[in-house]
Amino acid sequence: MGLLEILILVLSFLILLAIGVPVAWTLGIASVLTILFSLETMTALTTMSQQVLTSLDSFTLLAIPFFILAGQLMNKGGIATRLINFAKDIIGSLPGGLAHINVVAAMLFGAIAGSSVAAASAIGSILGPRMEKEGYSKEFGAAINISSSTMGLIIPPSNILIVYSLASGGTSIAALFIAGYIPGILTGLILMGVAMVWAIRKKFPVGERSSLKSLGKSFTQAVPSLLLLVIVIGGIVIGIFTATEAAAIAVVYTLGLAFIYKEINVKDLPDVLMGAVQTTSIVMLLIATSISMSWVMSYGHIPQSISEAMLSLSDNKIVILLIINLILLFVGMFMDITPAVLIFTPIFLPVVVELGIDPVHFGIIMIMNLCIGICTPPVGTLLFVGVSVAGTTIEKVIKPLLPLFIAMLATLMLVTFWEDLSLVLPRLFDLM
Repeated sequence: MGLLEILILVLSFLILLAIGVPVAWTLGIASVLTILFSLETMTALTTMSQQVLTSLDSFTLLAIPFFILAGQLMNKGGIATRLINFAKDIIGSLPGGLAHINVVAAMLFGAIAGSSVAAASAIGSILGPRMEKEGYSKEFGAAINISSSTMGLIIPPSNILIVYSLASGGTSIAALFIAGYIPGILTGLILMGVAMVWAIRKKFPVGERSSLKSLGKSFTQAVPSLLLLVIVIGGIVIGIFTATEAAAIAVVYTLGLAFIYKEINVKDLPDVLMGAVQTTSIVMLLIATSISMSWVMSYGHIPQSISEAMLSLSDNKIVILLIINLILLFVGMFMDITPAVLIFTPIFLPVVVELGIDPVHFGIIMIMNLCIGICTPPVGTLLFVGVSVAGTTIEKVIKPLLPLFIAMLATLMLVTFWEDLSLVLPRLFDLM
């Protein structure tokens, strides 16, 4: 692939994105336009059609629709309320108690649902009005909800870690899942620290300390939901079932839980299934077109060229990681997380592997970078969901978001340059 084809790929992608074409179609159209300059029309179209179809022919990818359906069932099955009540009894009496409840509830719900959007929607819709009623600003409530919901993509089970495993050529999903725990929890703790300082400065109210009886009751109600994590992650780590089988088990378990809680009945199932189908369709189209663009770039040896160029700049691990972090933070501002992972993993992974960086560690770095991106204008999916749930505007949320952004960036740097934060648990469980 010559310079002309590379220019066509980049310019067509940017122009289509600028005029408002959906990201999935932008990826597909830009890929087709580019390959038309290298192959005959019929051959190019046939090749791209085959790439779209074969990219989805993966047993591993079956986990994604199952986890999406499980997330939909959790969102409507009363699980969020029980996790919020449990979080309230644990840390509700600290300064900025409701903000801490939001963070902990998002960690728990996001980890179970594996979706940042589901966490932001479920937790924000319940806690947002309560925070506003108790004197918290609507904008601060939205900011803490948006930032804390990203942990659903780091703490397992996580759909995007499955996507990274696919893009990286088969990095262990079990190792990636386990590797996400410490970085995800650490991010939550640092966000809670920022929220506490902000709450003290703004003199937000402090909740009452919960009794042991109340804590015991809320814990008992939350245990069935938390048990899902033990079943899914434990089963994968021990080797009882694969990630795909675990996702199917998660659907059965959450469906049973929703019926036991009496939050869902048979009449609600068509709407739940339709919501899961719609989300799955969007995600799978993004995956198909993203992998197609990755193939076009590989056909033109673009990843190899970029790898050689980066390594010619420096062979210092710190310098290369800083450059990659900056690029990913910039990319995350304009591209959704799924296509970003599928396109940039084949580009950057050979570079970091050459420098001796483990693919599992790099996967966590990449996801943490892009988690910051989904909170950032102009494309930030989570940002739009958070402000919509809170009933406010992006302009008003940016100010309280800034210290939380800085906290997330600080955590990212810590995880980037202290690899044991990602790798100690996979090594402990003999997954690497």
